[in-house]
Amino acid sequence: MSQDGADTRLRSWIPIAAAARREAADGSEARLRPVFGFEPRWYHVRCGVDFTERWHTDPEYRRQTLVAMRGELRRAFPRFEQWGRPEAQDTETIAGCYGVCVIPALFGIPLRYYADRWPDLEPGHHLSEDCIERLDARQLLAGPFVEKLLAQVDAIAARCGTVYGDLNWQGVLNLGFHLRGQQIFLDMADRPELAERLFTTITDVIIGLAHMAQERQRRSGFPIDYMCVSNCAVNMVSPAVYGRMLLAQDARIADSFARFGVHTCNWNVTPYLDVLRRLPKMGYLDMGIESDMVRARDVFPEARRAVLYTPGKAAAGDPEMVRADFERIARDLAPCDVVLADLPWDIPDERVRWLEALARETGAQR
Repeated sequence: MSQDGADTRLRSWIPIAAAARREAADGSEARLRPVFGFEPRWYHVRCGVDFTERWHTDPEYRRQTLVAMRGELRRAFPRFEQWGRPEAQDTETIAGCYGVCVIPALFGIPLRYYADRWPDLEPGHHLSEDCIERLDARQLLAGPFVEKLLAQVDAIAARCGTVYGDLNWQGVLNLGFHLRGQQIFLDMADRPELAERLFTTITDVIIGLAHMAQERQRRSGFPIDYMCVSNCAVNMVSPAVYGRMLLAQDARIADSFARFGVHTCNWNVTPYLDVLRRLPKMGYLDMGIESDMVRARDVFPEARRAVLYTPGKAAAGDPEMVRADFERIARDLAPCDVVLADLPWDIPDERVRWLEALARETGAQR
């Protein structure tokens, strides 16, 4: 909560056929709130959806497939609140466009598309030192990729009025790794000024493009003004290095939006709690189950918290082990979300329904 009493929290959200994201919390969240997401092959097998380039560039084709995918979700899981929102919020959207590759594509990295997977980066296209020295965020934001992306926003607005969804912005270190490869970690040690230049440009681009897209979405009627950075690679640097080289960038991003959160994937977040506490507007933090969840709750009492539960355990783990895990999450971290993302294409529907019922029942226990 902000000093003026406004709710600044974010909650976990997984758009249909997209990687996990966050959205504004509204206070109605269950004590233990399950959030489900399936790998693209789940939709490819069941609905015949082709996730190659057209899905990411043609908003009308994407809408048609999202209508079909949403219908299959509601047929298979009719009791789930997750897909009970108005249809337009799930289908008139930019969520999922280019997967986690939005910012790398803006930087000119070519993408590789698949019929049953999210896109990824073509190998062998890392930025050179000379290229990093010449980077200009304003030029990047004025480039053809941004023009085409914003044209999608305008096309959706022209067709239906309101443009929902949030792009996957990733985070500063994640993107440094995407753009520079493992060399970024050597740069941080041996050429910190070069790494800082890249991180600063990445931050400028994230803020700039998000403001451009969200401003158009707000004009369309969707009141979006938030950012959650994805710090999946944070466990590859120490808390001290994060504090020295990345904290200021994340703080700059946080100060640029009304709501802010940090995704750390399913790693142990415990060593990073103290440095993350220095970020402003922390309205969301997720973690792996091996984290000290009691301490995370104590350090971030007003943030919406979440556990990313391992897909393998969710899909095939011993039921009693899964039950014990959910009970521990409820005891140590709730109120919180349990993120059941990237569920495999062949997970039985009965298993998914059991996971939802387990979260609901466990959350209701005191």
